[in-house]
Amino acid sequence: MKNLCFLLLSATILGVFGCTSSEVSKFMKGVSEATLTDEDVSEGLKAALIKGISEGAESASKENGFYGNDLIRIGLPEEVQKVENTIRRIGFGSELDKVHLTINRGAENAALEAKPIFINAIKQLTLKDAWDILRGEDDAATQYLRKTTSGQLAQLFEPHIQESLNKVGATRYYGEIVNTYNAFPTTTNKLNPDLKGYVTERAIDGLFKLIAQEEKAIRENPAERTSAILKRVFAAQDQ
Repeated sequence: MKNLCFLLLSATILGVFGCTSSEVSKFMKGVSEATLTDEDVSEGLKAALIKGISEGAESASKENGFYGNDLIRIGLPEEVQKVENTIRRIGFGSELDKVHLTINRGAENAALEAKPIFINAIKQLTLKDAWDILRGEDDAATQYLRKTTSGQLAQLFEPHIQESLNKVGATRYYGEIVNTYNAFPTTTNKLNPDLKGYVTERAIDGLFKLIAQEEKAIRENPAERTSAILKRVFAAQDQ
């Protein structure tokens, strides 16, 4: 019945006013949005972000959440990649492979620590921000979070990354490689033995990529809207 009414109204508008179908769609979207209160939009966006963050962080925190995911797997630092062949030639190939695995394990172990940091940022969402995000691109909410949390997230997340890197042995493996390479008389460009800054940056970037995936799914797939408020708010954007 709802669809029939929509079709009849669309036909009336097209016939009487000579509107195009895209103009009718835009008009109906405006009607749908008009039924949403500021509280609806704010609550709906926060619910969507919390859902995306929770699922993204939980996915990343599983074993192989980073290492087994081509989208977010953390590679070796660029400066190491440039001399990777030399490092392997001097007998540190297996240690290099361990570093690659363990830096991803470190990110996996620390991933859930980012969740409360993100959620705290969501609480600062203004009504204008909420409307802008609702009407924005598929990753508008993710971009908002990236803009407002990156600095704080890095500062608060880095100690957890360092703890995780120590726990899985990444710091030790990497330190052995770097110290050996840097000690060679022919080495001109020394490698930085500090991993935590690099892994922190890449881990945070990976989490944002996963959140963007979740956000896109909520916007495009009604089945992903698992609460009444999500259904109501995002259905208004489907028109």
